[in-house]
Amino acid sequence: MNKVFRAKRTRAKIHGTASRPRLTVFFSNQHIVAQIIDDDKGKTLAYATTVGSKMTGTKTEKAAKIGEEIAKKAKTAKVKKVVFDRGSKLYAGRMSALADAARKEGLEF
Repeated sequence: MNKVFRAKRTRAKIHGTASRPRLTVFFSNQHIVAQIIDDDKGKTLAYATTVGSKMTGTKTEKAAKIGEEIAKKAKTAKVKKVVFDRGSKLYAGRMSALADAARKEGLEF
């Protein structure tokens, strides 16, 4: 239950708009999902996932690849700046690898 409360506490302070949408990241036991969401309209502008892909490597390496991929898809959706939503996770390890890879591709947050 603590994980749910941590995520709600984080999301209470974050809101994605059309000019600065929210980049949310979810880690399951096997996969990684990143989405760019406009909360005003309730629409997903771009997403990247490891589900159905043939990515190899550690989960940290996969997170970095997803970070690069979501940044490229954000460029095609004409999104330059985002608000980073880490959910209930700490900004360390896989989360920071994904964020750093997205920043290297030009996404600002």
